[in-house]
Amino acid sequence: MHSPLSKHLEGRRLILASGSPRRKELLGELGLEFTLGTVKDYDETYPHNLSYQQIPAFIAEQKSMHFKGELQPEDILITSDTIVAIDGDILGKPKDKAEAIKMLRELSGRTHHVVTGVCLRSTDRTLTFSDTCEVTFDILSDEDIDFYIDQFKPFDKAGAYGIQEWIGLSNIKSISGSVYTVIGLPVQKLYKALLEF
Repeated sequence: MHSPLSKHLEGRRLILASGSPRRKELLGELGLEFTLGTVKDYDETYPHNLSYQQIPAFIAEQKSMHFKGELQPEDILITSDTIVAIDGDILGKPKDKAEAIKMLRELSGRTHHVVTGVCLRSTDRTLTFSDTCEVTFDILSDEDIDFYIDQFKPFDKAGAYGIQEWIGLSNIKSISGSVYTVIGLPVQKLYKALLEF
């Protein structure tokens, strides 16, 4: 049996342009068929006048621009970007263990924001949106931080952590908003957006 969204998308081809296995998994769990677009090198810089809430949507839209000329009339391209922000500062992906330790110490015992932006693009339309979630960590011991980084190597994750991994299971005190936004794809908002697209 097909979901209402599957019926709505009949004759369309969904393309997920992301190297994230987590986004691929979440989109698959919506019961949608899709192909993976080649992830291209793109410039993740953004205008400095943007607030942290605006940055992921801006970057998701910029990513989608790289595919604009390749889309066919039946295609719907999905691009996405996630950031972690604390006190207005953006925490990107850590480049090494020292930077990951610094980020997790900064998040320890505090509340931060995770924002994921999504862009849907076809040959004649673009729809961009974002979602924000508040996450509060328990106090992280140096032992917790060392164990997590050594075992899970979170160097491909904004803020140096994956909420679905050990550190999220053992040390997240509270979440206000959608956990899927933190994982990297606000699937409930995406589902509604695709129904309207």
